[in-house]
Amino acid sequence: MTDLARFSINQMTVKQLSLPELVDACRDLGVPGVGLWREPVQAYGLDAAAKLVRDAGLAVTTLCRGGFLTATDPAERAAALADNRRAVDEAATLGTDTLVLVSGGLPAGSRDLRGARERIADALAELGPYAEENGVRLAIEPLHPMFASDRCVVSTLTQALDIAERFPAHQVGVTVDTYHIWWDDTAPAQIARAGAQGRIHTFQLADWTTPLPEGVLNGRGQIGDGAIDMREWQGHVEAAGYTGPIEVELFNDELWARDGREVLAETARRFTEHVEP
Repeated sequence: MTDLARFSINQMTVKQLSLPELVDACRDLGVPGVGLWREPVQAYGLDAAAKLVRDAGLAVTTLCRGGFLTATDPAERAAALADNRRAVDEAATLGTDTLVLVSGGLPAGSRDLRGARERIADALAELGPYAEENGVRLAIEPLHPMFASDRCVVSTLTQALDIAERFPAHQVGVTVDTYHIWWDDTAPAQIARAGAQGRIHTFQLADWTTPLPEGVLNGRGQIGDGAIDMREWQGHVEAAGYTGPIEVELFNDELWARDGREVLAETARRFTEHVEP
């Protein structure tokens, strides 16, 4: 296998592996980085997880996820802010400087997209300084518009940057994820905009394959299987100055039904085939 120096495997891609199994597989294959998810980390134990990856020499490239900041109910808003502070604490303990934010969908009965985005900005005004104190950056991830109603009212890099630019770049930036932005012909210019300000906090890959499965959320294709030119998007982020890890994050029922080590090896191989080292 050729150069994997910038490759990071997001834990969700091989969620069938326990954390120790994932760490062992990464070590055996020479995978240098992992993007972790809060729920399996919490199940294993935060301090134990931090020690496990640290002792294996693995870099934790991101922690997923914070966010869900659009609630109008005061108690729900307070709970979301408290949960995001915990997520910042967890990221710091794990040794990653990047917490990915999925901003949240519309509250029940609401049709007010602009109002929901403003509540995200209001929340970040509180969370950004807290994250900075703990050495963590918040990375707003725009999700494909099909998720706007229930998961993420931030659908484009333009919208993400319009929010992020209200705050210092070392507090708030963006996640560039090919699965969610490949369709948007304004995205390359927005990547350049983000790069000029130092706001590209993580770069993630997943392919777009059709037909989409019944569970649309789990429709992320293995890189190389779909419509997205990974090298083109890599070129955009690198032209914007990004030189960090490249994380592959796949939600895919067919991949999850297979042997996790086999999927990890395949993903690493696809990375070397479809992404320039």
